Amino acid sequence: MEEATAENGDQQQWYVLKVQTNREKSIRDSLLRRIKLEQLEEFFGEVIIPTEKVIETKGGKKRTIERKLFPGYLMIQMILNDDTWYLVRDTSGVGDFTGAAGKPIAMQDHEIRQMLGKEEEKEVEQPRIKIEFATGDVVKIKEGTFESFEGTIEAIDQHTGKVTVLIEIFGRSTPTELQYWQVEAV
Repeated sequence: MEEATAENGDQQQWYVLKVQTNREKSIRDSLLRRIKLEQLEEFFGEVIIPTEKVIETKGGKKRTIERKLFPGYLMIQMILNDDTWYLVRDTSGVGDFTGAAGKPIAMQDHEIRQMLGKEEEKEVEQPRIKIEFATGDVVKIKEGTFESFEGTIEAIDQHTGKVTVLIEIFGRSTPTELQYWQVEAV
């Protein structure tokens, strides 16, 4: 074991684990517990569940939720050797490392930067608003001046949560800016 530390030094690499969906957090906690129990902390770095914050509106109330970017996957930073490989594989809920035929393949640098970059950006940027509509969808206005009018979505602003709806007034298409929760699918 001492040889592995001396040879590999701090060459921890990132790997992707396939895990049971909707159990990512408990599997992550279980992995961290087992690493401590087996006293293999020196071989492991971070264990991450890639997520993003999304604002969701239900029943007229806004709430911020964390949504998994890749359900059923964890990212783990580790030095791969027999002990660490078996510890991870024997953890309940872990399917396998992603890679070719059971041999774990480390993530490439650009993939790591992309994934970790998203993690860092996410802390700085505002949560994204979850809008269920797409440009071109036909919607009905639920409240406001044009209540019960139907129109077509012309534009969506994810950051402000506003949608521009083309409604027909006196035979002419008129763009109207509304909050996303003021419209519903037809």
